[in-house]
Amino acid sequence: MASAPPRPTLFSLGKGKDKDVLPGGEREQISERRNFWLLAIFAILILGIGIGLRNPWPSDEPRYTLAAKQMVESGDWLFPHRGVELYADKPPMLMWLEAASFELVRNWRIAFMLPSFLAALGTLWLIYDLGARLWNRKIGRYAAIGALMCIQFVFQAKRAQIDPLVVFFITAANWGLLRHLLCGPNWRLYWFGCFCAGLGVITKGVGFLALLMLLPYAWAAIRRWNSIATIDNGAWWRWSLGLIATLAAIALWLIPMLLAARAHTGDPTYTAYVGNILLKQTAHRYANAWHHIHGPLFYLPLMIYNWLPLSLTYPGTLPRWWQSLKAKDARVLLPLGWIVLVLLFFSASGGKRDVYILPIVPMLALITAPYLEEMLAKRWLRTLGAIFLLLIGGCMLGLGVYALSAHPAFATKLAYDRGFEGPADSLWWMCIIIGAAQWLALAIFRLRRVHYAIAGGMLALWIVWGVWAYPLLNDSSSSAGLMNRVAAHLGTQDEIGLIDWKEQNMLMLDRHAMDFGFSAPTSQQFTRGVQWQSTSPATRWLFVQEPAMGNCVDRSKAIDVGHANRRDWWLFKADAVVPGCVPKNSDEVPEPEDAAS
Repeated sequence: MASAPPRPTLFSLGKGKDKDVLPGGEREQISERRNFWLLAIFAILILGIGIGLRNPWPSDEPRYTLAAKQMVESGDWLFPHRGVELYADKPPMLMWLEAASFELVRNWRIAFMLPSFLAALGTLWLIYDLGARLWNRKIGRYAAIGALMCIQFVFQAKRAQIDPLVVFFITAANWGLLRHLLCGPNWRLYWFGCFCAGLGVITKGVGFLALLMLLPYAWAAIRRWNSIATIDNGAWWRWSLGLIATLAAIALWLIPMLLAARAHTGDPTYTAYVGNILLKQTAHRYANAWHHIHGPLFYLPLMIYNWLPLSLTYPGTLPRWWQSLKAKDARVLLPLGWIVLVLLFFSASGGKRDVYILPIVPMLALITAPYLEEMLAKRWLRTLGAIFLLLIGGCMLGLGVYALSAHPAFATKLAYDRGFEGPADSLWWMCIIIGAAQWLALAIFRLRRVHYAIAGGMLALWIVWGVWAYPLLNDSSSSAGLMNRVAAHLGTQDEIGLIDWKEQNMLMLDRHAMDFGFSAPTSQQFTRGVQWQSTSPATRWLFVQEPAMGNCVDRSKAIDVGHANRRDWWLFKADAVVPGCVPKNSDEVPEPEDAAS
């Protein structure tokens, strides 16, 4: 049967000589379309289950959603705020997208998760398309499934943090570059990739890392490796337009922000904002990290256990990559060389977090996919898959059964620290269900089809997490329960001020709250708060962390509203304040802004 002509795809930009042919006859194409949509449904289910069932959870989600909410309410989308302060630790891309999502759906429980969900789906599509073009559609499916079976990738995709978004933009940049360098030439896709790298820069600063793909390409082109596209390298001006495309994307945010900051010449906070976001949070943070200091080999073990079960393939992929490199296969060299360069970049800095190297996962899945079917035919990989399910299932089952039967002290402490007030047994039954699902999947599919068992076990894990854990933990994790208790003490005309507060406190309140700075010393916040309260003592309350009160509040006249997010919280009116008393600063070491991102 003659092959059907290739169909144009969603991202077929430009009219370059991109080799777009996706092999297969008509029957095979129908089968592949069915398989593609089954994969899409599977991905949507895993990534989307639970959206709308919880509020933002610390550490990062509430601050980004609060900034987005303030954008919508104030109309100021250029400068994110955290209460009355400017928030300068991250560019506003995620906050823009959360605010835009809210404008569409008008529901913050849904809107705050949409950017991560769509970014993760987009990432999977991009590596599917790359796998299909560089090899075939089956390899494209394997690439997408490989990333979807990476626990850290899905865990972060189900969080409203910056990392899923920066992974998408870096992967989109890689997609455009690889389409040009391996399937091209296609200069429009090259410029598109460079533009996406710029969007990654204004998302989290590190989007430029995608451009490191040009280094292994230069090596492969000089050495005349296989699969390299024939590109007229004499057209140097076309290459230089990539830098212009990158800078143009950055300028979309940078130029309006600088002009607006300049218009506030009388306000030093805007000058500080520019210096903080352009220098301290980028070059200074990389060169002189002040937190999360680890050694140069920090990432190596994380690439094993954070990326399970994808990392089970390492014993098979490492020798196969080596054989491909010896055969001068640029399809492997470019992504693999890029992975090594990104790993070296982050390892060179003293400050390290596990999520920094998350953008590696899509390219890792891409160059694992061509060998996945062959490896699954080997007993060693199926055995490793079975051991993985036995271990994760056994650990979850063991933890759940032990906690239910022995009621250990750590279980009580965990519930107290997190302010969990629901039925404690539900947490442990949840563990038992997850563990049992892993073992049941293995019993159904057995060793011969263990890859189906792993997919089923991961699906069960994320369904339980989204449908059971989200509603169960939401009140305690999001501070919704705490702030509902606070609201119960307030009359309709009452006002509230926040001292030594966290973003989730302001976000979960049912009314506008006055704050006296977020990063200001707690003694200063307390003094300002008491002054504000004294002008209308009958209707103004102060909400505060226990340490920030010191000996300046008569606790017999204050209200203990409970323990949440590992902190004790109080509510009081002016009659509880000791006149003239100023508490000592109780500031904790600030939480890193990227504690989970």
